[in-house]
Amino acid sequence: MLATASGACMRRMSGRALQTWRMTFGDKPIKARHYTALGIVAAAGLWIASGHFLPRHEATGGHAVLRVAEDASKKLFRVAAIRTSVVPHSRRLAISGRTEADRRVVLTARAAGVLTDLRIKRGTAVQKDDIVAILSDEAREAQVAQAQAVVTQKRTELEAKRQLISTGTIPRLQLVDMEAQLKSAEAALANAEAERDRGVVRAPWAGIVQDVAVEVGQAAFSFAGRELAILVALDPMLAVAEVPERKLAGIKVGDKADVQLVNGETASGRIRFVAKTASQTTRTYRVEVELPNADGRIPDGITSEVIVPQSPMPATRLPRSALTFSSAGELGVRTVDSEGKVEFAPVTVVEDEQAAMWVTGLADGSRVIVQGQDFVREGQKVDPVGAQELTATAH
Repeated sequence: MLATASGACMRRMSGRALQTWRMTFGDKPIKARHYTALGIVAAAGLWIASGHFLPRHEATGGHAVLRVAEDASKKLFRVAAIRTSVVPHSRRLAISGRTEADRRVVLTARAAGVLTDLRIKRGTAVQKDDIVAILSDEAREAQVAQAQAVVTQKRTELEAKRQLISTGTIPRLQLVDMEAQLKSAEAALANAEAERDRGVVRAPWAGIVQDVAVEVGQAAFSFAGRELAILVALDPMLAVAEVPERKLAGIKVGDKADVQLVNGETASGRIRFVAKTASQTTRTYRVEVELPNADGRIPDGITSEVIVPQSPMPATRLPRSALTFSSAGELGVRTVDSEGKVEFAPVTVVEDEQAAMWVTGLADGSRVIVQGQDFVREGQKVDPVGAQELTATAH
């Protein structure tokens, strides 16, 4: 049928071409090149005529493409999911803080005079009662000697009077008067010795000299109260942190705590103080952790992180990348149920680690989507595979 139609079309095209030739050239003889031109025109006509028979085949091919597209539309979106489990998790409360010397004192002079001897400098380690500085004598030693002589005199007179009283030579009433005079002399001696000792400045406890504010030869009409040096005690060392009011409930005096210093050092100690009054500006509570520091390796004032273990609680460990937000802005994860449909589960973060998070709110054995959760929605049916399997397929 196709051949018959094509032949008829060819005859019509050839007749038209011949008619056109006659109208143009008349009945002149046809040359060879003219036959070639007629053949080209006939071939073009045949090609144009063939277009009437091709749509049926193209339609058949179009139906095939449509079926392939429908099959592709039925293919489920593939996501990576992991099976999670709820386990008891020992939480750790991490709080930024700093180290602080347990004791700090300003050494001052308590007497007048000239600073004649300074036995410390910055960084000097001193022990309890070590001499730090000496002021000029200013006749304080002479006053002690004078008071000592008076005491000796009164004591001798008292002994002599006692012998006379025992023999009845003098009345017993004079004995009371002599005893009072002796006690007054002893008090004057103690006062003179105290004044002499004020000229010598000693360390009240073992520590490190932080700063020195005077030089030898400095003098004043009244050196009393003048700052000489600052002394700090480095053993024990304190790690101080400000705890938010919401996290204060799990912290108790005597609990163990770990401290991570910014220089990489670590230390362990126990909580010795938890404030009962919040700061008026930050609304936080001061917590002190006492750290042994006999070797002085922990410096004063260095940035640190206080880590306080807390009571265990049921929680699930998830990769950080699994967390997402719902359309309502709620933090959670997307899970896959037994029928392969996507669900959203809100969670609460209880601890944040570097590569993972511990959360609550998930049922034991939940399948959590860890890859592709941002490309699916609740109620959508997906093809869940293991995370390793999806990675291997991608490679």
